[in-house]
Amino acid sequence: MAAEIHSRPQSSRPVLLSKVEGHQDVVSAALLIPKEDGVITASEDRTIRVWLKRDSGQYWPSIYHTMSSPCSAMAYHHDSRRIFVGQDNGAIMEFHISEDFNKMNFVKTYPAHQNRVSAITFCLTSEWVISTGHDKCVSWMCTRSGSMLGRHYFTSWASCLQYDHETQHAFVGDYSGQITLLKLEQNTCSVITTLKGHEGSITSLWWDPVQRLLFSGASDHSIIMWDIGGRKGRTLLLQGHHDKVQAICYIQLTRQLVSCSADGGIAVWNMDISREEAPQWLESDSCQKCEQPFFWNIKQMWDTKTLGLRQHHCRKCGQAVCGKCSSKRSSYPIMGFEFQVRVCDSCFESIKDEDRTSLATFHEGKHNISHMSMDISRGLMVTCGSDRIVKIWDMTPVVGCSLATGFSSR
Repeated sequence: MAAEIHSRPQSSRPVLLSKVEGHQDVVSAALLIPKEDGVITASEDRTIRVWLKRDSGQYWPSIYHTMSSPCSAMAYHHDSRRIFVGQDNGAIMEFHISEDFNKMNFVKTYPAHQNRVSAITFCLTSEWVISTGHDKCVSWMCTRSGSMLGRHYFTSWASCLQYDHETQHAFVGDYSGQITLLKLEQNTCSVITTLKGHEGSITSLWWDPVQRLLFSGASDHSIIMWDIGGRKGRTLLLQGHHDKVQAICYIQLTRQLVSCSADGGIAVWNMDISREEAPQWLESDSCQKCEQPFFWNIKQMWDTKTLGLRQHHCRKCGQAVCGKCSSKRSSYPIMGFEFQVRVCDSCFESIKDEDRTSLATFHEGKHNISHMSMDISRGLMVTCGSDRIVKIWDMTPVVGCSLATGFSSR
């Protein structure tokens, strides 16, 4: 049963298998090579490197290629051995890697953006390379001809991208905190909807095409799950990080979400339970518990000869309350609040001890994490960041996957 997957001791934690060092600047992206003891990295030191594990257990670069501009994003399609590397100058370069991963041949350059490329995805069926950039646009180009098919502009930097290959829907997160759902056509696109819920820039997206769920991480330290397939607009809020959420990955098989933040935090969320949706915050001119006026309610302050109070909100019921009526703090994991938040006194009394049981596990990656990628079939994760270090993790102690066979700590 799926529920048994999560009944693990709290001492279980990710196992660091290897550290790969050698880059001279921020590592923008790192990807595990499927079915191989290898990692592909792209860095702002203008290099793309393919690292293979030697008999000594150390990783050595079998490919070391220098680009004309810092590398900012990367996509790799294993079946066709094609790599797409986005750069600071807005160009995307395509390469083909040999079967032994010892040679990389240049294919073509795509003039995708006028500024830094922030995310790339490749669709083999349509032969499109889709990308977002700091020129405030998403572009899609034909990989056969190298020509631009279409562009769509936003009001702020486009920061991250997910794509549904079957329906040709693109999800684009931007620095204003919005996520735009687009339907891409051959030479045009249409805006389906805009998702608003974050209070900071969108830093990461993950699309699960099976359950039709979209997960978004943001600089407001939170994650939101959007039920796209249900079309009910249902959203779940997850708060457990102390810094901006840099990368997320949903494991559909075990209903777990893995997230990483800039301070090195790694969280594994149990999504295989019925969670409660956080309430909308209510507005009122006076406390909805004691009816004392808030400081902008001049009339009631004058009538009652009292000073106005500051407005707060209970995270559990959403009511507008004063500080005296919301003096308590509590975690409430079923609603996504993994650390203590403000609740009104009546809600505090209604929360039982068992309601405070955590529904996520938290671990320390011990380095700045700006990008994360998982090989779900093997239960492996790779993280990288501004400290120029790449770390390879065995995640099987904390996630349900137990097929990690390619990598070993020896």
